[in-house]
Amino acid sequence: MSFSKAISLAVLAGAVATLVGCAQRAPIPVAENFEYTSQPKVRSAGHWDLVSRDVVNQTLSTLDKVGVAPNTPLHVSLPANATQFETAFREFLITKLVQNGAVVQQNLGQALEVSYGIQVVRHNSDRPHFIPGQFTMLAAGLFAAYGLRHEHIDAQLAAGLGLSIAADYANSINSGGPTNTELILTTTVTRGGQYLARKTDVYYLENADTPLFTRPSYKNVNMKVVSQ
Repeated sequence: MSFSKAISLAVLAGAVATLVGCAQRAPIPVAENFEYTSQPKVRSAGHWDLVSRDVVNQTLSTLDKVGVAPNTPLHVSLPANATQFETAFREFLITKLVQNGAVVQQNLGQALEVSYGIQVVRHNSDRPHFIPGQFTMLAAGLFAAYGLRHEHIDAQLAAGLGLSIAADYANSINSGGPTNTELILTTTVTRGGQYLARKTDVYYLENADTPLFTRPSYKNVNMKVVSQ
């Protein structure tokens, strides 16, 4: 190793150490993104049906794991002042439970209670429309491996990476992209106040579809009675 190269490496190491030291003394936590994830968007009643299928499959699996007999009767409760989604979701749940061989009762009685609740979350911050997905990550991995192995950039791989980014962008566009509104859906099975099964999921909602998931707000109206 030449003397000049050794000096350069020493300077670089000192700079890295300085940056690390500064990072350890940061006045506030440094912001970073979570790992890449995807989140389904609920855009139709058909999607509600798919959500109910997933909920029923996992709920029955959980009940089986905790030792609940397959023929144990269940009752699906309807939330008070139910939204359009909650009303339809109950019908989907009952249908899927019956189709899976579960015993479903109209009245609670001695049955296990299946209940669910929703929370609509509205974000005011901007929603980034595109995050590189599976096509880009796969192509980027091959691109990096090829570049390291042969120490040069291959034009065909570079073109492939560009096409992969385009494919991910198209996939994001087709889904309508992320929105400012999300749905938190929790399904619970209880027996005598004890939680037996519980599942919570998060979905994107189109902003315009929010009324389907929220209860109408009633404003006080002052009425004046005039005697005749």
